[in-house]
Amino acid sequence: MLGINRKLEELEKAGGQIKVGLVGAGQMGRGMVSQIESMSGMRVVMTADIQIDHVVNAYVKSGVQDTDIVKTNVLEEADEAIRSGKVAATTDAQLVTSSTEVDVIVDATGVPDIGAKIAWDAILNKKHIVMLNVEADVTIGPLLLKMADASGVVYTGTAGDEPGAVMELYDFADALGFEVVALGKGKNNPLNLSANPDSAAEEAARKGASPKMLASFQDGTKTMVEMTAVANATGFLPDKPGMHGFVSDVKGLPEIFQLKEDGGQVSNKKIVEYINGVAPGVFAIIASEKAEVNHEMQYLSMGEGPNYVLYRPYHLTSLETPISIARAYIYNEATIAPWEGLQAETVTVAKTDLEEGQFLDSIGGFTVYGSILSAADAKEKNALPLGLVDRNVQLKRSVKKGELITYQDVVQTKESTIWRLRRMQDDMLSSQS
Repeated sequence: MLGINRKLEELEKAGGQIKVGLVGAGQMGRGMVSQIESMSGMRVVMTADIQIDHVVNAYVKSGVQDTDIVKTNVLEEADEAIRSGKVAATTDAQLVTSSTEVDVIVDATGVPDIGAKIAWDAILNKKHIVMLNVEADVTIGPLLLKMADASGVVYTGTAGDEPGAVMELYDFADALGFEVVALGKGKNNPLNLSANPDSAAEEAARKGASPKMLASFQDGTKTMVEMTAVANATGFLPDKPGMHGFVSDVKGLPEIFQLKEDGGQVSNKKIVEYINGVAPGVFAIIASEKAEVNHEMQYLSMGEGPNYVLYRPYHLTSLETPISIARAYIYNEATIAPWEGLQAETVTVAKTDLEEGQFLDSIGGFTVYGSILSAADAKEKNALPLGLVDRNVQLKRSVKKGELITYQDVVQTKESTIWRLRRMQDDMLSSQS
């Protein structure tokens, strides 16, 4: 965002600092810690992870001296370390959410139930919360946003993740008065609905990535979740369940997103979509009814119209998260949030034949994948939101490969935070309708 660099420099010159608390020191968290150590006016002052060595490693790789890292699960010790200019490393996420020395919290766990608890605790402690956990956001984001608004804090997704990058293009085009026809992202690899940690293991090893995380990309779940977040922020919907997954380069996008009766390939406008062939970029398809605007767009080599494409060829994931942190703290603004409520849902589909009594695993696992539906369609089918799936969810009947899993099909054997908050959200939305 323009001007944030100067705002952060001014903050540091005035002796101030945005004090960031991080939960999750995996790949995303480590990158963010290192990036912030290079910045003015901001520092990750406390980090929690179930593996304390991961936290220490993240700080050391960012340039923090080992002697300046205080390992503790005692809140007073952590706060004192921060006040003395050191950083705190802990295995207790509640220290991060409750510390008076932390201004903004980032959830980088990637686990929906853990993210739900972190966001809930952050908001109750009146701290801004930045979610690198899109899976939790698409499940209970509308409730968390309402809570944050009532508490006077910011609830936001992150810059750098595809939904945040898409939102930048949307806000730009919408502010200028363009008609926004479609919003979307590229997919990095061919769709493989059967992908699992075993099938993804070899490629994951080459890339230094988690096999489970890579499987969630390959089976399309991550794409469905990300475009659900965009739908809930803008009100745009998938043109069909699961989206189309067209194959194209950037140049071909404007023609694809013309309506079928006009020679294109879609049935509606204001849709979310993914494209094989434009990864790792994101895009917005825009149009205008004004002759002078179209003349200017053609003069500027934006194409012949009637559709034009705005394309951003990169997204830097957690390396851009500091922009959302600063925007929340300085301007009290979100990068992306479910402002339109629950417009779409990522629902649960059987990845293979599943037996009665079998427990589901989780996103990127062996049992299920996600597919996007409109929220109305998901409600009508009583579809189980994917963010509610974990190892405590057991099937009450056998389910065939490719079959939608519903609430009636499962029993929860142990209560979880995200299930409790989802029930609260359902009650809230029912009272509003």
